[in-house]
Amino acid sequence: QVQLVESGGGLVQAGGSLRLSCAASGRTFSVYAMGWFRHAPGKERVFVAAIDWGGANTYYPDSVKGRFTISRDNAKNTLYLEMNSLKPEDTAIYYCAASKSYTYYTGTLSLYNYWGQGTQVTVSS
Repeated sequence: QVQLVESGGGLVQAGGSLRLSCAASGRTFSVYAMGWFRHAPGKERVFVAAIDWGGANTYYPDSVKGRFTISRDNAKNTLYLEMNSLKPEDTAIYYCAASKSYTYYTGTLSLYNYWGQGTQVTVSS
């Protein structure tokens, strides 16, 4: 089992940047593929980014591709999400999640076994 705690959320103006962090504890962080998801009011929780166990491969939906970058530091048991050129529609609670599935890159929520509590990101226009 792994415990996940997100941080780094906040209020930012459109066009600004934020970096989210996700600290992992418990079982070895590197055995999990990792993902970021977001949940906006009135909408479903959706996939934002995923990264493989070693950090060599990353995946993004078109909505954030080119603006968001996922990375991980296995020595520090930490996952990151660098968010640039933020838009008001990026406003949501952001969650990190851990997966032991080989198809984690599809972003399917049910493939992720462990979730953090979320961090709020608000982008003002």
